[in-house]
Amino acid sequence: MIGFGDGTQSWSLVAFFSVVAVTLLLCVLTGPTGDDLDDFYTGYRTLSPLRNGLAVAGDYISAATVLTVGGIIALCGYDGIMLALSTLLSLVLLMFVLAEPLHNTGRFTMGDALTRRQPGRAVRVTACAVTLAALVPMMVVQLAGVGQLLAFVLGFSDSAMKNGCVIGAGALMISYAALGGMRGTALIQILKTVVLLSSGLVVAGLVLHRFHWSPHALFDAAAGRSGAGPAYLTWGLQYAGGPHPALDMASTQVAIVLGGACLPHVTMRMYTAGTPRQVRRAMSWAVSSVALFVLLLILVCTGATALVGRAGVAGADPHGSTAYLLGSRAAFGSGMSRAGSLLFAGVTTAVFLTLLASVASMTLACASSLAHDLTASRRTPLTPARELALARGCALAVGVPVILLAVLAQHRNLQPLATVSFCLGASAIAPALLYSLFWRRFTRAGLLATLIGGTVSVLVLMTGTSLVSGTPLSAFPDAHFNWFPFTTTALASVPAGFLCGWLATLLTARRDGDREHGRYEALEHLLLAGPAKPASPGPTS
Repeated sequence: MIGFGDGTQSWSLVAFFSVVAVTLLLCVLTGPTGDDLDDFYTGYRTLSPLRNGLAVAGDYISAATVLTVGGIIALCGYDGIMLALSTLLSLVLLMFVLAEPLHNTGRFTMGDALTRRQPGRAVRVTACAVTLAALVPMMVVQLAGVGQLLAFVLGFSDSAMKNGCVIGAGALMISYAALGGMRGTALIQILKTVVLLSSGLVVAGLVLHRFHWSPHALFDAAAGRSGAGPAYLTWGLQYAGGPHPALDMASTQVAIVLGGACLPHVTMRMYTAGTPRQVRRAMSWAVSSVALFVLLLILVCTGATALVGRAGVAGADPHGSTAYLLGSRAAFGSGMSRAGSLLFAGVTTAVFLTLLASVASMTLACASSLAHDLTASRRTPLTPARELALARGCALAVGVPVILLAVLAQHRNLQPLATVSFCLGASAIAPALLYSLFWRRFTRAGLLATLIGGTVSVLVLMTGTSLVSGTPLSAFPDAHFNWFPFTTTALASVPAGFLCGWLATLLTARRDGDREHGRYEALEHLLLAGPAKPASPGPTS
């Protein structure tokens, strides 16, 4: 692991501590002041379309995008670019298919949207369990990334220092979620998106300037220093070692497109807009922001390969997770001036803020589900004050195990954990939401079968992938139980999730079909058109 010069380290430390102080202050100032659940969970749905759109974009521009996908772009070229575009396509899917129905049916959590048609404690408990199963692995990845980032930028080599960085970042994520609620975490996401896009524009401009503003020259130089030649600019390099590279690539893209659109911390943002029209406008801003960042990520990470070379990128990290920082550092040149050091500190701060903001949003989603879904069906509901206190306590209950897991797992390949999150979103949550929102005869048994069947299929199949064992870059490189031929499970687990729901619905349709059809009829207008507007008063005499 290599670090940068003393000047850059000093500026980065100042920037990191400044960001921590400012964001904590903003969370305290914007967080809920009373015992109002709507304020904590949705911010009273008062976020403007622009702010809500930037917050949604912030959820999509996560550490998995900046670090993992950026590394694949740098090391594998075309395959990484396709994964980045799949992230954008996922947001487009959310915008056109799910955003408004979720806004119309949900209140605080994914469990609210699912139980609008199939009420019951079993549905809420299962939805809560799937929410935790989908988000906790990603939280571990993001939090472990903080230690890697600080070690890389500041030159830390002592494991105690890295562990201290992870623990400190974990304490911040708990504080953001518990103190700021929805408005506080949204504000951090907005700040993160603005800083990341602003710094990315500067870096991408400098990269293109190094190649005389010619993208063609940039990609040719990257291919020349990639070690793969022309194969860097064609598909299949990432999956060349597998038995079915085309199917493997398709499986990964299905996981990103479906899973990214349905992860609970993303769908939760649909409940913060005031009206369906505001949802549409917010998603327009989100798509525009993510599209811009995908372009910047491609330029910067391809620039890392062109300017540093594959050996330099892989030498800093075998998975290329530091490619965005290496490309930024190379764009500023080897002998950075004070202005260059300051600008690079802005880049590292943007990535640092990306990690913190993403994990804070996921912590809030998990805490909200635990506090709300597990208590909503009680015979004697909790008072708002008690539920709010429980939600804040749940942020701590979720955060502490995540911190411990991140400390233990930060020296391993964490890509399997990120893959589990996306595959669970695609295989369990996506079928459940699509069936619940658009299939008239979908039954409660079908919903439970979808959630449970999709989750089990992902967890079972994931153990057999090459990301877990069988290769030097696996999470367990010395073990060899890789029996599944793909690196992601989506090609098998997504059909399994849909099939479980379909079969269970068919088996229970004779008993429950008419009742579920009637419930859908009663909710159809709300699902598709939103709540009816109050009639305008007639003319007065």
